Amino acid sequence: MRFLFQPIDIATLAFFRIAFGVLGFVDIVGTILHKETRENLSQADFHFKYAGFEWIPAPPEWVLWILAVLMLIWSAGIALGYYYKWCMTLFALAFSYLFLIEATQYLNHGYLFAVMGFLMIFLPANRCFSLDAQRNPELYSDTTARWHTWILAFLMGVVYFYGGLAKLNGDWLHAQPLKIWLKAKQNLFLIGDLISQEWVAWAMSYGGVALDLLAVPLLLFKRTRWIIFVFILSFHFINTLIFQIGIFPLLSIALTLLYFSPDWPRRLVYRFFKKYKASQLSSPFRLRSMQAFNGGDHEFQEKDGSSKPILFLDNYQMPGLAKQRWITGVLLVFCLYHLLMPLRHHLIPDHVAWTEEGHRYSWRMMLRGKSTNGYLLVKDKDTGKEWRETGSKHLTKRQKRKMRSNPELILQYAHYLRDVYKKEGQDVAVYSFIKAGLNGRKRQLYLDSTVDLTQETYPLFGRAEWIEPIVW
Repeated sequence: MRFLFQPIDIATLAFFRIAFGVLGFVDIVGTILHKETRENLSQADFHFKYAGFEWIPAPPEWVLWILAVLMLIWSAGIALGYYYKWCMTLFALAFSYLFLIEATQYLNHGYLFAVMGFLMIFLPANRCFSLDAQRNPELYSDTTARWHTWILAFLMGVVYFYGGLAKLNGDWLHAQPLKIWLKAKQNLFLIGDLISQEWVAWAMSYGGVALDLLAVPLLLFKRTRWIIFVFILSFHFINTLIFQIGIFPLLSIALTLLYFSPDWPRRLVYRFFKKYKASQLSSPFRLRSMQAFNGGDHEFQEKDGSSKPILFLDNYQMPGLAKQRWITGVLLVFCLYHLLMPLRHHLIPDHVAWTEEGHRYSWRMMLRGKSTNGYLLVKDKDTGKEWRETGSKHLTKRQKRKMRSNPELILQYAHYLRDVYKKEGQDVAVYSFIKAGLNGRKRQLYLDSTVDLTQETYPLFGRAEWIEPIVW
């Protein structure tokens, strides 16, 4: 337990605070400028919800714009370390709100970013390289507790490991769905002809498994750390080039850097500024130990022929035993949740890529592609009149596409139709005649077409019996 509270260089934590703020700024710019995303968040007639968060209201578009501007200001404050606690708290709440508005907008990196946002509130990431430390010198510290960076590295380790574990399935090991997706990218400028070749899909499939499963073990050892980091950089560069997946590659790289020596940002800054004198380094982001740049021998530690800035360890206070215990308990609960949550789908019969039960929050990334068609059949219980609903009347294009590939969303839309027609004085039943094909397979009936979906509920943990089993 004491290991978690030993002092380490705070420079890496400060670096990640800056990276988080910059990436948050970029993500919000991308969100607000993307027309389809704005439509899904603020203009749709109906919003698909996450279990337990049905009460989250959607904002009108003008509120969305105001919130986005405020989040840009808060993310800049995070990066600069200016009123960090307030900016981090407000940004985390606002980002989580945007995340929870619409379930068809679910992205793994959005979930990861939301979790880290709340975690960062409790980390003293503004005690160095920050305007807060410049305004209040008593806040400044060269050191921080080991767990402050360890817990962030743990989250990245979870993403890598479970991402690799999820790829150990028959489809991925037969290069599906990458064969389909890369074939569809054959018109990409310069690289289209290359990546559409079948061997590329096989190489990326097995390379992805190996990278995800080996990333953390190799990052833990100094001799192999740079080797695997080069492969990680290449992997994320290729993914960005082909799939354009937002900030996730840069976020992953920033988190991966937490596995390196905690003083690497300090060393980098020192090498960049070592030719200057301390008087020239008046930036509010400079380290206190940069005062050593005058060149005094007493101000550097020399070991193995290398030099590095001295850390001022006297400003770190080890917390008391009682505080260590309750912090360790909270960390244990946090870690157990993230270790067990991705495994829940193993308790549910049938394949998770088909049923989608247990898919979210499990780091099952880029594992399934579904081709769908069909409709919902609405039947007036009093008159027997029937008509088809495809979603075109009430849903955006993205909502319609996502709805047909997820049983939970199909059920939510069926309930919405029930409520819409109830307001018009009609008591209706809704049946699904939607077909889906998983990873290139022939389409088959997705849900039991004899079941009135208006009478069904979606199990939080367990198997929905109205989902048809997949035919392999």
